[in-house]
Amino acid sequence: MLVTFMNRCSVAVVLLGLAMPVLSQTTAARAPVLVELFTSEGCSSCPPADKLLAVLQKQQPVPGANIIVLEEHVDYWDRQGWRDQFSSAQFTQRQSFYAPRLHFEDSYTPQMVVDGQTQFLGSDSSKAIAVISEAARAAKIPLSLTAPVIDGKTVSSAVSVLPSASSLPHGDLYAVLVEPSASTMVKAGENGGKRLDHVSVARAFAKIGKLQDLGHGPLAFKINAPSTTDASHLRLVVFAQLPSQGAVQGIAQIEPGPGHTDTFASAPRPKHLE
Repeated sequence: MLVTFMNRCSVAVVLLGLAMPVLSQTTAARAPVLVELFTSEGCSSCPPADKLLAVLQKQQPVPGANIIVLEEHVDYWDRQGWRDQFSSAQFTQRQSFYAPRLHFEDSYTPQMVVDGQTQFLGSDSSKAIAVISEAARAAKIPLSLTAPVIDGKTVSSAVSVLPSASSLPHGDLYAVLVEPSASTMVKAGENGGKRLDHVSVARAFAKIGKLQDLGHGPLAFKINAPSTTDASHLRLVVFAQLPSQGAVQGIAQIEPGPGHTDTFASAPRPKHLE
């Protein structure tokens, strides 16, 4: 799709310092909610959205929601003076595929997409809280992951549905290798001279199978880490999505190294966004 320069980077920014109400957590279980941020190191309006994403992940400010975030760096900013080392045409394409269903004409950054259903300006903290709160009320299919096996740059695992799952709809399964944190000293472009910090940077992204196939048992899969990245330091996220990048139906993740699968996991008590 045609991407216009003016729409790539919105100048509207909601300050992260706005006080948000403290919300009480009444149950230990939280429903996983997938938050995708389409961003770029070449966009001057993106750093506030990157910071908001980090707050959502670290503070978990929405009761009932286990917020799982993905920072997906698009590549259409790379020709504006700075090549983002995390950028990929794959994420540009994924963003553009959302356009017809989520009703935006031109791709822009920063853009958040929650559970594949709602898109908005990625630095809008109030909107993020409201949309994530709504998404947490939707039923999810409980997915589970086996502990990853690493062979060089190849990460192997298997995804399955927990016994409590009922009938499975048609959909797609995606696996993502995520770099938990990263920093870049940007030397050119709109953010020239700034140090940018990132969380949950998507480094490898692959469709691994069909959701309905999990009704026959676990699905084994492999995904390759980038050549410049230590695979043992990456988090593995798997999620199910209705066809044509529709609504997210279930999510599971496992942290780097020894750990446990996180599906409907407990999280820290909510805090102010700050």
